[in-house]
Amino acid sequence: MKLILLKLALTSFLLPTLVWANCIDHSVTLQVLGSGGPEIDDQRASSSYLVWADNKAVALIDMGGGASLNYELSGAKFNDLDVVAFSHFHIDHSADFPVLIKGSYFSTRKRPLPIFGPEGNQLMPSTVGFIQNMFADGGSFGYLNDFLKPNGDSYWLDPQSVTMTKDVIQSFQINPSLRLSTIAVHHGPIPSLAWRVDIYHCSITFSGDMNNDFHSLAKLATNTDILVAHNAVPEQATGAARNLHMPPSEIGLIAKKAAVKKLVISHRMKRTLGREKETEQYIRNAYSGDIIFANDLDLITP
Repeated sequence: MKLILLKLALTSFLLPTLVWANCIDHSVTLQVLGSGGPEIDDQRASSSYLVWADNKAVALIDMGGGASLNYELSGAKFNDLDVVAFSHFHIDHSADFPVLIKGSYFSTRKRPLPIFGPEGNQLMPSTVGFIQNMFADGGSFGYLNDFLKPNGDSYWLDPQSVTMTKDVIQSFQINPSLRLSTIAVHHGPIPSLAWRVDIYHCSITFSGDMNNDFHSLAKLATNTDILVAHNAVPEQATGAARNLHMPPSEIGLIAKKAAVKKLVISHRMKRTLGREKETEQYIRNAYSGDIIFANDLDLITP
């Protein structure tokens, strides 16, 4: 009995070290392609993120305006992408996606590209509708409709709309080492998802835009290595801004409840830029872990 207990104790003690080593061994890294919002005078690209592993950019979360240039500057290769996930389809999260797809014409990719995002409503198309509206015959960029057709000469787009089921985490195994999980979040009337990327025992969670009325993000982000939280409004925000976004105090409460290891503050707008000290103070009322204020092209390790 003593030997068994000792073995269990040693296993429990060593496991975090082994998991951390695995994470480091595979060079898992978050890269911020766009740390801003929809403004055109903030000197930042709009929301977009890459997850790197084994020196390859394997997951792309959102693709707002300006992100395509930073995608190029990052050195990411389109052939390496295993999946794209959209939090929602506001312009500052999706506008540069057709730029990426047009550029992919010059790649040698052969395998399909899975694209996940929310279902639609009366205001927004579903993920399948978003792709069809752009690339199908008669769409805005219908001349690229070949990317919707499975064929042996090139890759094709494989969009999937995720049902907005409140309080339920849905997961998608992309390959043996990469899993995406998602849960619905409240972003006013816009169908929106938070996403979590689990890869080689590392996890990076993305809040997307949300006000936390669903109280769902902490559930998805539990024990995550990095939480990317959007800070589009200051603590004093009211009205439509507060209905769409969470203030710093809410970010702190979520990070504490989820036991987040590192907090990255992004989607930084002019109404929050320059107020980092104030923002951090509100977050620190609940959360004591590492806090990083994101800038374009930052590389952040778990």
